[in-house]
Amino acid sequence: MKTYTYKITGASNKPIALDISSPDRVEQFPMVIFVHGFKGFKDWGTHNLTAAYFAQKGFQFLKFNFSHNGISLKERDVFDDLESFSENTFSKQLYDLDEVITFALSGEEFRAPSKIFLIGHSLGGGISIIQTSQDPRVHKLVTWASLSRFNNLWKPEQETIWKKEGIIYSKNSRTKQDMPLKLEILEDFEHHSELLQIDAAGKKITQPWLIIHGENDPSVPLEQAMELHRQNHNSRLLQIQDGDHVFGARHPWQETGLPQQLKEVCDLSIDFLRTE
Repeated sequence: MKTYTYKITGASNKPIALDISSPDRVEQFPMVIFVHGFKGFKDWGTHNLTAAYFAQKGFQFLKFNFSHNGISLKERDVFDDLESFSENTFSKQLYDLDEVITFALSGEEFRAPSKIFLIGHSLGGGISIIQTSQDPRVHKLVTWASLSRFNNLWKPEQETIWKKEGIIYSKNSRTKQDMPLKLEILEDFEHHSELLQIDAAGKKITQPWLIIHGENDPSVPLEQAMELHRQNHNSRLLQIQDGDHVFGARHPWQETGLPQQLKEVCDLSIDFLRTE
């Protein structure tokens, strides 16, 4: 396996750090683009092991940090740029993902992939659903523990305080940081409500779509996966028995192999992506 690192420009001219893990053979491979979730990042927990696992199975695997995910180029797993995090919006993430796909297909510094597949986790699942619904460059979509509505990220009663004070905070249970969210993300959701309806976008998807969700997900209840599945009868829903939001993973991950649940999720995804 070979790994390449790059930096491209994302929303508001902020950088996007990305890396590509590729099989150690000179030929054209399909590429998986992994889209991380809320308070996520490309080097979280098991993500590097996941990239290596897909590369062993004959895929290029690209993972990236959204430009406003709160981690600067100087860090790998420390939220040292909370100002950027506070200015994040769904529209900025869609812009970033579009730029990443364009870069992946350019083949300017590496062999261009034969096909593009998206795997989106949690909030990244919602972003990937919207992107796939309007982007024919995406051949297949897989969502892991995806939410069905962006405003599930906050409580309805928070919106009054948010609009009055211009900011709310979301506790990071791992780092104990209070992650700031300025009013921009709520205004973006309200001003672009038609574009940013995940369930409506799901109805428009014509590409093959696999929905994977843990039965015991405490962060995004299984009902949200069922809601997405109801919107698109061509989608396929697979439930992971006793599965949580990250399928047995955590950060940091000290073991050399994938947790069993996540390995099952990877194998199910690979089988789906290989099927014509």
